[in-house]
Parts: sequence; structure tokens; C-alpha cells
Amino acid sequence: MTHILLIQSSSNLASSVSRDLSETYVNDYKATHPDTTVTERDLVSSPIPHLGVDLLGGFFGKPEALTEAQKAALALSNTLVDEMMAASLIVIGVPMYNFSIPSALKAWIDHVVRAGRTFHYTAEGPSGLVTGKKAVLFLAAGGVYSNGPYKPYDFQETYLRAILGFIGITDVTVIRAEGLALGEESAAKAKADAHARTAALAV
Repeated sequence: MTHILLIQSSSNLASSVSRDLSETYVNDYKATHPDTTVTERDLVSSPIPHLGVDLLGGFFGKPEALTEAQKAALALSNTLVDEMMAASLIVIGVPMYNFSIPSALKAWIDHVVRAGRTFHYTAEGPSGLVTGKKAVLFLAAGGVYSNGPYKPYDFQETYLRAILGFIGITDVTVIRAEGLALGEESAAKAKADAHARTAALAV
């Protein structure tokens, strides 16, 4: 049985391409794998706090000395880590904002990338603890960043692969819809190509 954790991070709730692709994939996957269960975490409709003094204090403070605010912040982080650990497949819809990921997604990452929970330090350096899982990233961008002159500006896929790999998730598939702001023809082709790849992936 597959348990999917679906993460949504686009602030466009009306016509988001990353939301459309990730939701289509999950629905198609469920159709071909009927025993699939899904936990959805919408970081825009239900935002989580960015890394602040209470969460940082919860991470590094002594358990017996934590304030109620620190305990609450740490409890949310534990819940988010537990959701990720319970999933066998992590699906993330990600628009590109200013060459990188939305701050809402960065907030989630700051809650779940934790020493002692999702990675630990060894004599050879840090080692990820989130192993045996797959991730599928649905990336949307107005320009073209997978190749060409703007490739050096891609801090979307590069960052996500790096941070997921750091905690042990190295089986990562990326579906891109790019060139969405380069005219109607470019946008239509990008969406069609991405949907075709999404349909093939869900089989």
C-alpha cells in the first residue's frame, strides 16, 4: 500500500499549474492503485509559521526548560516530521518565485530538516534518516530554466534536490511546466507536455 504526502505551496489558488499537475498525478495514481491513502498539507490555505525564536528554542533547549510556546512550536514540527516519515511517496507542487521556491515551502522545510530526526551527524559527516521513500516534484515557472541562458538562475529544482537528498530522499522525479509566461502557445505546450508526462508517471 502506498501512502502519499501531498504538499501544495502555490499562492495561486485559482489557476495554479503546479497544483493542477500534482493533484492530477495523485488522482491518477489513486485510480491505478486503489489502496493508496493521502495526507494533504496545503501550506497556503493553512500556513505554518516560519522558523522563529520559539521553534529554534524548542530545537535546542532542554526539554524540562521549554516554555509553553516552545513546546507548541516543537509539537507542530514533530507532527510535520511524522507526516513525512509515514509517507512512502512525497508529492510537492512548487511554483518558481524569484528564481526559487515559495517561502511557505521553505517554512515547511525548516520544520522537517532536523538533526536527530531526519538527519544525523556521523564521523563521515551528516547522513539522512528519511530513506526508502520517493519524491515527485511538479515545478512551474514563467520562464525556461532547465536549459538555456537562464539555467544558472534555477534555485528551484537544484535546491529541492539538494535538501531532499540531504535528509536521505534521493529517488526524486521532476516534472516541469516552464515557459508559462512566454505567450499562449508556449504556455499551452508546456501544460500539455507536463500533463502527458504526469499521466505516464502515474501508471
